[in-house]
Amino acid sequence: MWATSRSAFGTVGLALTMALLTACAASEYEYLSWKSSDPYNGGRGYGKPPQCVDIPDDLRLCHNVGYAQMLLPNLLEHETMAEVKQQASSWVPLVHKNCHPGTQVFLCSLFAPVCLERPIYPCRWLCEAVRDSCTPIMEAFGFPWPEMLTCDKYPQDDVCIAMTQPNATESTKQTGYSPICPPCDNEMKTDAMLDHMCASEFAFKTKIKEVKRENMDRKVIFQKRKKMLKAGNLKKKDLKKLVMYLKNGADCPCQQLDNLGNQYLIMGRKVDKQYLLTGIHKWDKSRKEFKKAIKKLKTHKCPAFANVFK
Repeated sequence: MWATSRSAFGTVGLALTMALLTACAASEYEYLSWKSSDPYNGGRGYGKPPQCVDIPDDLRLCHNVGYAQMLLPNLLEHETMAEVKQQASSWVPLVHKNCHPGTQVFLCSLFAPVCLERPIYPCRWLCEAVRDSCTPIMEAFGFPWPEMLTCDKYPQDDVCIAMTQPNATESTKQTGYSPICPPCDNEMKTDAMLDHMCASEFAFKTKIKEVKRENMDRKVIFQKRKKMLKAGNLKKKDLKKLVMYLKNGADCPCQQLDNLGNQYLIMGRKVDKQYLLTGIHKWDKSRKEFKKAIKKLKTHKCPAFANVFK
């Protein structure tokens, strides 16, 4: 759903290291104003004290973030590694969307905080920059920015995790953002396709009959004949008359919707009373990655998006 730029994270890693060196050298006074809302200092009581643990390879969100150990419990009050993995896995697709170059650093500063004597939170401006750049991508898939990541609870002036200077946010935002409609990313890598699938409630194979503009969305009407691959809560009677919408997709490029002669793998989910198009891939089993994704579809274990994006 939501491929990470190695060069971008080289810059991120350097900036993060500098921020952490500053944090290590900071005086105790600099932490005082942030202590009151810190779960490690007077906040929620944990059953066990925080400890340093290795970031496991299967914590996909953060295993290449630039440091090897993390605090557990983390800054989102996840007390076990199993809980961290389950919650963090829902965010991997968003990092893959490159909506902002600081997305991984921001998320990992909370899910897998660097192991220091005192927890260091992300800067508020970094949260706001990631939120503002990535929310349109999330909304295209029917997910809001969650309350657990409300930016005004993060520090403005204290020592905090940063990626670039605040006045560089506009340029970094534009660099990371892709104008292609998010569900229309034509990347045929197996993991990306499975991410699209996991963010969807149902999937089927069909041809497109017609595409219309409706306000700021695109309305997609399908041929009657469809082959169901993942039913979810979609019933047969709903499938027959199914109409889907590309949310806020009236003006962004979607190559697939310009060619109505192909068969497509269509993915979607119901949000309120609308069926949203969350992924569209040309049906092409001659491509190894596509064939592999279709084969994995039945056994692939997806993260529980519904438990995270509330």
